[in-house]
Amino acid sequence: MTAKKFEIDELRGIWSAKWFDALAVWTPFTRLSEPIWCEGHSEASRHGLTSSFAMIRLNDHAVVIDLTQIAHVGLEHFALEILAHEIGHHVLCPADLNDLGRLIARIRRALQSVSQHAGYVANLWSDVLINDRLYRISKLDMPGIYRTLEEGTTAARSADNGNKDKAGTAISRLWTLYMRIYEMLWSLPKSSLAHGCIDEALDGDAWLGARIARIYARDWLKGGSRFAVLILPYLIEEQKESSVWHARGLLDAEGAGVGGDPSGLTEIDSDEDEAQMHPADDPSIVDPADETDAGGDAASAEERKNRGRKSSIVRPGAKGGGRGQFREPFEYGEILKGLGIKLPLREIAIRYYTERARPHLIRFPTRRAPITTEPLIEGLDSWDMGSPIEELDLLESAMAGPRLIPGVTTVRRLIGENPGSEPKKTPVDLDLYVDCSGSMPNPARNISYLTLAGVIIALSALRVGSSVKATLWSGAGQYKTTSGFTRDERDILGILTGYIGGSTAFPIHLLRDTFATRKSTDRPVHILVISDNGVDTMFAVDELNNSGWDIARTALEKGRGGGTLALNLYREVEKIPVLVKARSQGWNVFRVRAWEDLIAFARAFARENYGTSSNRKRNSD
Repeated sequence: MTAKKFEIDELRGIWSAKWFDALAVWTPFTRLSEPIWCEGHSEASRHGLTSSFAMIRLNDHAVVIDLTQIAHVGLEHFALEILAHEIGHHVLCPADLNDLGRLIARIRRALQSVSQHAGYVANLWSDVLINDRLYRISKLDMPGIYRTLEEGTTAARSADNGNKDKAGTAISRLWTLYMRIYEMLWSLPKSSLAHGCIDEALDGDAWLGARIARIYARDWLKGGSRFAVLILPYLIEEQKESSVWHARGLLDAEGAGVGGDPSGLTEIDSDEDEAQMHPADDPSIVDPADETDAGGDAASAEERKNRGRKSSIVRPGAKGGGRGQFREPFEYGEILKGLGIKLPLREIAIRYYTERARPHLIRFPTRRAPITTEPLIEGLDSWDMGSPIEELDLLESAMAGPRLIPGVTTVRRLIGENPGSEPKKTPVDLDLYVDCSGSMPNPARNISYLTLAGVIIALSALRVGSSVKATLWSGAGQYKTTSGFTRDERDILGILTGYIGGSTAFPIHLLRDTFATRKSTDRPVHILVISDNGVDTMFAVDELNNSGWDIARTALEKGRGGGTLALNLYREVEKIPVLVKARSQGWNVFRVRAWEDLIAFARAFARENYGTSSNRKRNSD
């Protein structure tokens, strides 16, 4: 036990001494903290390293190395290569969490039915780019790593098979393709790295894979989708053969996003519609005018065309996406999962709608009160040990005597209030009711514009100091609500992103109880209901046989902030008697013809109904 500990300590010293050399491989100006050196699986797991012997965490750009696993697989002499590779994930690909998320989004689209492996494919692709750069430009022994790992894997496979000769059966075609791509990139002899069966189709695919790595080395987002389409049939076959284990030990970036909070992933990039193009259809890859093969050898145009034709092409289906379009919440959640970020559906929904709402946020309107106050210095008073330390006036105390004696020479300033000249701004609180009956989408799976509108308005209210009471409602007795008016953002968003999916019955008793005891000295409240024609249940009778109309009138009077009904309606408001009556009672009725229009309503709500100009008008009245 002592000898083993000494060997690990010695290995730590050797690898630590190589760290600055590894940084210099990329650029002398690369700045990363020294790796976290782990001694065993349990310690490595605590730092997020579970699928390999090394990794980089993109949320804090920390490199983690499991020295025990390094020794176990026989890679002790590859310190510079492995450390430089991990730094490459920081410098070259994927560089940061947001770009990795965009890469996984493209790969998911390309992989279709096996999109759950997007993180795995993204790791394979980024490794190709980094390893090719380190081998060709920095002359590092990247092939030696794979040869060493293959020797260990072959020995383990022989032991598992009882030393039976079953060449090629335990090596997946995907891994054979992957190694053959390296052989072509680095002009290595055939089967020097790839030890499985290499037929014409696989050879053609390997040539395309090497071309992708060279052509799209800089535009690796687009190249990643081409790479994913190329290996799709192999990945499907590998799933059936259950032989993914052969490469799993090398996944150093599959869970690199653990603990991160990426942004910009709800919107679909404009070029994602090209994510499903097969590389054999990409003229940039099979351009006859390019006379150089991927491995650096001269090749005729006909030979290049034939190599592309020999590829085992599986062309995916229709294109989709484009700038200005957004992913559904469940797609956003799958991208987070591909990053290694495992969250409950509730947390994913909160992140999704917060990000969608952020560009639309505006300041919630404030109402001017008659007057504000300004501080007035009134004099000095004694300060003793029982007084707050922040009230001690050291300058005046020093002037009172050469020594600070509490209660004798220590003093504090007395501050009063003086009526100011500027009116005081009072934020308007928000009482928000969002319809969540069975006809509404589940916001955790599909976009709910009712939820998005509610989040935009609620966050705008919180920005200026307003409190919000959020209620999700469906059938009788089916509702979720915050515990009164609150400024707890997560509590509010947790309610708004929830789902009930029952029948339709407005919670009249909540509206009644909210304003039954409200005082004239309390802050004004605006009542907002987002629904469709099911809003007519708001004016029915409650469980105490009170009229909903009377309750709504009382709420408007005691709230003193107005009320709005934002409704998705097929008919004009003037043709719906209950809404005509609601208008006469004082409710603003805003009609939208499509749920998407609620975004424009949410943005305009504060500005049009409670903006500065309307405040001035109300104050003058």
